[in-house]
Amino acid sequence: MRRLSFTAGEEDAGLRLDRLLCRRVAELSRSAAEKLIARGGVSVGGAPARKSYRCAPGDRVELAIPEPRPLEVLPQPIPLEIPYEDDDLLVVNKPKGMVVHPAAGHPDGTLVNALLAHCGGSLSGINGVLRPGIVHRIDKDTSGLLIVAKNDFAHRSLAAQIKAHSFTRIYEAVVVGRLKDDDGTVDAPIGRHPKDRKKMAVTEKNSRRAVTHYHVIARYEGYTHVRLKLETGRTHQIRVHMAYLGHPVAGDTVYGPRRPVPGLNGQCLHARVVGFRHPRDGRYIEITSELPPYFTAFLRRLRPV
Repeated sequence: MRRLSFTAGEEDAGLRLDRLLCRRVAELSRSAAEKLIARGGVSVGGAPARKSYRCAPGDRVELAIPEPRPLEVLPQPIPLEIPYEDDDLLVVNKPKGMVVHPAAGHPDGTLVNALLAHCGGSLSGINGVLRPGIVHRIDKDTSGLLIVAKNDFAHRSLAAQIKAHSFTRIYEAVVVGRLKDDDGTVDAPIGRHPKDRKKMAVTEKNSRRAVTHYHVIARYEGYTHVRLKLETGRTHQIRVHMAYLGHPVAGDTVYGPRRPVPGLNGQCLHARVVGFRHPRDGRYIEITSELPPYFTAFLRRLRPV
């Protein structure tokens, strides 16, 4: 059990306790903070508090974070493309169709299974039993780069960079329709869909600010090839924001047309660039991956305009 404590400041006045934990404890996601509070692992002024508690300056917040449970996920020798690796972290180029961590319906064959075989015991335990080393995620049918932490020190540093919006994440996508402007920004909050809890949506209710910058690379008949830079990293952010603009990602049957696009098997979305300050020495590292064959094959089928 790891115990932490801090005092709420003026800037924290009126903030819900679960949001305050996310702000002050880099390793805690919103859902992890909620679970910790629900288990009675967080106290304010010496007494257990609810997640809805509104903090006041001077509140003494104490929390006890359980150690990660023994891992029950088995290593599997699945080949990985790793463009960068050192003692603290690695960058993996995830193929389209690979699930990042085990879940209902996907107990094995995931990136985590492959990482356990590749790294052995050297993975961060911050995210718990099913997600060792995973600092950020990309969807099953999104291809591209993500960073994996080999120890808790690296995980905390990388998570803090993501929270501070100093972590570079650039994607490329093909979206449906013709984007009017060559450049633009979508600044629209994202939260759970009010009717479908498996989806996200642009909404003011129980949402968090989400910002996506886009640039048009090329236009085709019925489609636009775009580069997208994330300022924030909400669940399904690019897919939700592009659909909000009326230009869903090609092949995205959740946020776009339900009819699949032949040959895509999911959305045409690739995490092309990640950039970060190395946790040990602060040097900036940026990794770029090539567009995968499914993406370039789809572009070749389109007619430029």
